[in-house]
Amino acid sequence: MKDIDESKMPLLDHLIELRNRLLWCVLALAISFGVCFYFAEPIYGWLVQPLKNVGQDKLVYIDIFEAFFVQVKVGLFAAMMVSFPVLATQIWRFVAPGLYKNEKKAFLPFLMMTPILFGLGASLAYFGAMPVALKFLLGFEGEVGGITQEALPGVGNYLSFATTFIFGFGVAFQLPVLLMLLERAGIVTRDQLKAGRRYAIVGAFAVAAVLTPPDVVSQLLLAVPLCLLYELALVAIWFTQRRREKSEAEVEQGVEAA
Repeated sequence: MKDIDESKMPLLDHLIELRNRLLWCVLALAISFGVCFYFAEPIYGWLVQPLKNVGQDKLVYIDIFEAFFVQVKVGLFAAMMVSFPVLATQIWRFVAPGLYKNEKKAFLPFLMMTPILFGLGASLAYFGAMPVALKFLLGFEGEVGGITQEALPGVGNYLSFATTFIFGFGVAFQLPVLLMLLERAGIVTRDQLKAGRRYAIVGAFAVAAVLTPPDVVSQLLLAVPLCLLYELALVAIWFTQRRREKSEAEVEQGVEAA
């Protein structure tokens, strides 16, 4: 209990500490938003490249305020990405004093893995899933009953499409972190996760069906990596279990030697 006892403070001090951390988070988000809003147009230009690459060279807006609010949303979306390291650091600095040393060592790698896995998921969405989905969805252009059917995506509609893909894939790729935290907390065991593998595969395809268009290729682009990440989590849990067992054995040997 020594690690926690030395960091005890009254409730009011905890609330003051929480307020200070929240203020730093708000300040980081506000500064990031100001910078990202200034560069909102080139950021949105980067987001629309998958649409341009499939041959669509026009975006429309009907609501007179739509283009402005799209830039605001782009700035906010980019600001959340840019300021995440600061937000995560402030959360960690608030939570860490209440953890034991071994808990800090166990939790810190998960915190570091989160942005890496999110970046991998977002990259897969941008470079892989979005072009395939757009090619499928824009493939309905042409003659229908003697009438020309033409796609005219709206600026706000496309932003929702892009951010849903990027954020959805990024969050879905947090699966190993979630499973390892659940195992670390004792909520599930590796044997239970192995026994539930078939249900996990069904769940991966269900998530892919919700987050992607109804074409098979787009669903496979998300479902297959999710299944692989599930297996990766099982391997990682096996390694962490071995390390814990080894450290516990060393502690027991030290006690017996004393």
